[in-house]
Amino acid sequence: MVEPTSPIPPAASPPPASAPPSAPDERPVLSSDFETFLKMLTAQMRNQDPLNPVESADFAVQLATFSTVEQQVRTNDLLESLGARVGALGMSQLAGWVGMEARAVTPVEFDGTPLTLTLRADPLADSAQIVVRDTKGDIVQRLDAQAETGPVQWAGVGGNGAPLPSGRYDITLESYRAGDLLGAHPAELHGRIVEARNDGDQITLIFQGGEEVASGEILGLREPQG
Repeated sequence: MVEPTSPIPPAASPPPASAPPSAPDERPVLSSDFETFLKMLTAQMRNQDPLNPVESADFAVQLATFSTVEQQVRTNDLLESLGARVGALGMSQLAGWVGMEARAVTPVEFDGTPLTLTLRADPLADSAQIVVRDTKGDIVQRLDAQAETGPVQWAGVGGNGAPLPSGRYDITLESYRAGDLLGAHPAELHGRIVEARNDGDQITLIFQGGEEVASGEILGLREPQG
């Protein structure tokens, strides 16, 4: 009569010897994770039920899965590196824009100096008004304007002849026909670029007045006038 066998308990491992303190481990995270995976795999093989061992195919699947994850991590690192290089290349190209005059839709920084704006009227409009709002959204000025599209000088002077307080303003052109509002278009600011700054995922251009505009929002570029 054959006696049923019982699982052989794993041999007890001797307690680890104390080791002198060492410098912090500076190995790559990926290498550390792979070593951890191998330790877990070894422990799994050592403690498996000898009557119901893990199939070798299962171990192969685990190794293949880890290999796939490892390759994905390396691919992500490569893409991040390439993105940084592309960003640096774009930064060097946009640095050539510094000193040039650009046009963009952005709130204006007013310090008492007249600003050049491009206003866009609705083609069907027979009248228009320049509407100036402060940072709270309150209307601080309304000016009658030509129902045309083109550059204008905005002096920022109130009805009492005094300049508006220094600060940031949103300027739009409202188009009317027979007194009915057709629509409102934001004014486009003309300003000289004084700085190109890398803000991580985008490059920001700084205008002379202090306005900050993403490089992708620049509508026009030209040599400075005068």
